Amino acid sequence: MTFRKASNNILETIGNTPLVRINNLTKDLKATVYAKVETFNPGNSIKDRMALKMIEDAEKDGRLKPGGTIIEGTSGNTGMGLAIAAIIKGYNCIFTTTDKQSKEKVDALRAFGADVIVCPTDVDPEDPRSYYSVSSRLVAEIPNSWKPNQYDNLSNSQAHYEQTGPEIWEQTEGKITHLVVGVGTGGTICGTGRYLKEKNPNVKIWGIDTYGSVFKKYKETGIFDKNEIYPYITEGIGEDFLPANVDFNIIDRFEKVTDKDAAIMTREITKQEGIFAGNSAGSAMAGLIQLKNELKEGDVVVVIFHDHGTRYLGKMFNNDWMMEKGFFDKQGLVAKDLVNNNTNGKLITIESSDTIGNAVKVMSKMDISQIPVTTDKRIVGSLNESLLYAKVVANPEIKNNKVETIMQPAFPFVDISAPIDSLSAMITDTNPAVLVRDFKLDNTYIITRHDIINALTK
Repeated sequence: MTFRKASNNILETIGNTPLVRINNLTKDLKATVYAKVETFNPGNSIKDRMALKMIEDAEKDGRLKPGGTIIEGTSGNTGMGLAIAAIIKGYNCIFTTTDKQSKEKVDALRAFGADVIVCPTDVDPEDPRSYYSVSSRLVAEIPNSWKPNQYDNLSNSQAHYEQTGPEIWEQTEGKITHLVVGVGTGGTICGTGRYLKEKNPNVKIWGIDTYGSVFKKYKETGIFDKNEIYPYITEGIGEDFLPANVDFNIIDRFEKVTDKDAAIMTREITKQEGIFAGNSAGSAMAGLIQLKNELKEGDVVVVIFHDHGTRYLGKMFNNDWMMEKGFFDKQGLVAKDLVNNNTNGKLITIESSDTIGNAVKVMSKMDISQIPVTTDKRIVGSLNESLLYAKVVANPEIKNNKVETIMQPAFPFVDISAPIDSLSAMITDTNPAVLVRDFKLDNTYIITRHDIINALTK
């Protein structure tokens, strides 16, 4: 037996993670499938690799100075890697993240002494409230600070070119034929993929995307389509912009996976393989299963398991949360049944830049009591009859103001397979509707109390 030598500090334990064969989930696949289990890094994620690399490169060229403050927009895992390195190297950390991220991730960052600022998810990256913009503003305001910018910092992908790629090549004895990775910043897939393709140009690099992200369509058409962007639940993958670390020439294809399929598979990895992995691992495995017919005997597939399941105890591994989101299959009516019974047809929306007066006219004409609000056709908020009534009665002149000045948060999205009791629990006085997304048909529908009552009384 070979033992790891004693380490001088925790940073020396980053990398050299195990490659573990997947047996039960892939028993119907012709290929041999391995998981690169990155939870063995000290921060329990693959992001430790690039976090340390970004810091060391910034130290070398003087961007990060002794006693400085590291400021970054992060969903949690990169922040963890940066925070661990900062403790050893003597830096302070401030992180901005989104309200979509699990509470466990935020709590973990704070446990390492970082300040964490939670920002809204459903805003454009350029919006001053976005976690990208807030982190950039703080860097400009705080002396001796540095923003790693994991999305556009090429030290990110270089870390995986230098470490993850060579490890996988060595562990598979050069037999790898396919690399499957959930794509977020693009650093893992493109750094690892670049190394593997240099060793063997025939290795296929498959990127897993989520519905609500722009990657797949951009790869296939070269078009950055903002209509592809809408809120989604899956964590760690997908983006509403194009990070510099995403090299589309390295990624051979993208496969989209629904929130529901990703969440269910995240749980199945633990149940069937005994590996406590996170949400992006569920996406990657579900995407691989969707592509199983493209694999043949003799293929050797490596799937990256980015992070640890403990980061998702309040979400994918919480039965109540799974029930609330409609991800548990139940007998009886589901959202699809309501959609089929809904005679309203195409989703009616109003632009955020339109006037409140016009919104009232549209809702009156279409005989609807709530309406989603869009910006460039992307759903960003909502209006309902009660809100409009209260606002207009209080100040009739408000009719000339823009809708965005009074809009409420966007209605939540659910998958078309969500059970009716989950939908009814989500519809409240403050949230009078839900949006049902048929991801595979690329259609969105609105469901209200009226629709549920109609379905139950027929």
